[in-house]
Amino acid sequence: MEDEPEPTQAESTPTKTNEDVCPSCREGVHGEKSSWIRCDACKIWFHWACVGDGSDLELINKWFCGPCMIEKPSRLMTLKVPARKSSRKRTQLDYANLNAGVESDPSRWLRVIQSKPIRDDNFRRMKGADVGLEWLENDETAMREPIVVENPEGLRMKMPPPEFSVQDVADEVGPETPVEVIDVASQSNSPGWTLGRWAEYYNTEPSKRDKIRNVISLEISGTKLADQVLPPRLVRELDWVEKFWPSTRKGKGHAYPKVQLYCLMGVASAWTDWHVDFAGSSVYYHILRGCKVFYFIRPTPANLQAYERWSGTEMQSNVWLGDMVDEVVKVTLHAGNTMIIPTGWIHAVHTPIDSLVFGGNFLHSYNIATQLKVTEIEKATHVPKKFRFPLFVKLCWYVGDKYLRDLKSKEEFPPRVLESLEALARFLVSESQAMERGTEVAKREAKENVPSDRVKDAPAMARELRWRVRLAAGATSDDEDLGRPLKKNMVNGHKRKRSPASAAVGVQFRNFQPKGWDVVNELPRELDERVVNTHPPRTSDMWEREWMEWDKELEGQEQEERATVEKTRDVMIKVRKTENGVERQRIERVMERWVWKAESSKPEGDPQDVEMKSVEDASLGCKEVTKKEEQETEVTLPLEITQAMEVTV
Repeated sequence: MEDEPEPTQAESTPTKTNEDVCPSCREGVHGEKSSWIRCDACKIWFHWACVGDGSDLELINKWFCGPCMIEKPSRLMTLKVPARKSSRKRTQLDYANLNAGVESDPSRWLRVIQSKPIRDDNFRRMKGADVGLEWLENDETAMREPIVVENPEGLRMKMPPPEFSVQDVADEVGPETPVEVIDVASQSNSPGWTLGRWAEYYNTEPSKRDKIRNVISLEISGTKLADQVLPPRLVRELDWVEKFWPSTRKGKGHAYPKVQLYCLMGVASAWTDWHVDFAGSSVYYHILRGCKVFYFIRPTPANLQAYERWSGTEMQSNVWLGDMVDEVVKVTLHAGNTMIIPTGWIHAVHTPIDSLVFGGNFLHSYNIATQLKVTEIEKATHVPKKFRFPLFVKLCWYVGDKYLRDLKSKEEFPPRVLESLEALARFLVSESQAMERGTEVAKREAKENVPSDRVKDAPAMARELRWRVRLAAGATSDDEDLGRPLKKNMVNGHKRKRSPASAAVGVQFRNFQPKGWDVVNELPRELDERVVNTHPPRTSDMWEREWMEWDKELEGQEQEERATVEKTRDVMIKVRKTENGVERQRIERVMERWVWKAESSKPEGDPQDVEMKSVEDASLGCKEVTKKEEQETEVTLPLEITQAMEVTV
């Protein structure tokens, strides 16, 4: 979307669980909480009002939170060296506006654009009826670049009628509802605004407006207006919050990610600077009234690195990001148009005329790696938690838990999803490692992000998810061993042939151990030897097919050559109790060694034998045929009647 909306605290939340609070928030602590400070040891953000001593935040050079100072008493807060006074005006960064991408002089960038090489888009225009899971699963390019749906018919979404106005928004949500209004020129929030006052401003003649203002973070979930807005079908089918966050933990009294329903109201000449939506979330964006002009940068690794260098620094005020990347693409949307912006796309937005927009953010399972990459960028550029995707880590645990249960149930997933789940599993394992060997503060934060209502043993769950994802993606494994990681075997979702060396290396798990067997019994090896009349493998290309047919009778006529067949048979039986009964497994391995020897041309009794040579490779005339027969039977019965188990092989 054109903004990174501020997470909203759920109504009547009984405890402070939302990411708007810091680890030191306490009841009764009042004051300005828009100023944040980060501990230089554990890198966790705090409200200065909650942890400060009343001094000027701008004078602090290094600061450490209480737990980190206790952990290492040598850590001390230091102040900046007084700077030489200068009359030169310095750039002041405002995190809220950096997050929203609001630039103090919008006309400046509009002038810059006129002299820059900007390419018109060639993004796909689609019919609403074609935008569904079928498209995503059958088209490798789906959700990799923005699409435009010019007519909403077929999207199966619901929007207010075209005549719906900003005054109607105020009436539906409530004219006394507080709303965050951005003064574009000063990059600051304007306090004291309500929706009623905003509607009055919006309806004022443009020439009589005192300033250019914008509303970019009005989340309408739980209001009467929300009943008139329904995201497109594809969004609802993909949205992590919709699919994986427990329905019993949404609504009043619960903190959950409220990012699906936004109402954006901008006036002419508003400019939203370059940004990536929080956590790399995808966006649906419907123009109800007005017009929007988007400028896009493709999220290649090089472009994302450039964005990371630029974001949150003084470069953001004086450097056109388009000069640091490969190209900028322009898309113009008009009333009635809907656009879906996929994961990680960097974009800026110009509002040429007064506009009313409905949209929302959603995370999905088709590009988790880029979503996680954007969260890393947010951390690297020190974006405070209150401006990131709310409850992101907890949502990832819910997602991982559900996919683990699906994988256990043998549900199949497309290669793109399995690749994404590998990235999710690695992230959850890293969270587990923070719980196991991080600092005390990191351990506490990681544990607080785990939803205890679903995940009981987070480290074991994360590692089992990683193991099962790799298994589902084609890594070879039995109950006790696993091959190389998925990332060594997969290229763009397809299996890569593994080398013999890689197949011998196992993956070790810290917390996850596959369930063992209670009893393993190996029966005595059976040996057998016989002589048959049959011909050796032929030199034609089809000889393998003949010998792969195990049950085929290979004995021929008397005049055919004689082969000695040595046969060994090994049988292993495994048994274990389960929660609902018993499982047992029978493994049978049969190996046959076939050897042909030529009839002697010497008198009978001559001890010399002549071995036949292959015409093709002149190797010894010895052919080994090996077959591994594995029969596995699983029986699940109540324990009290196990004596009457019947196994069908």
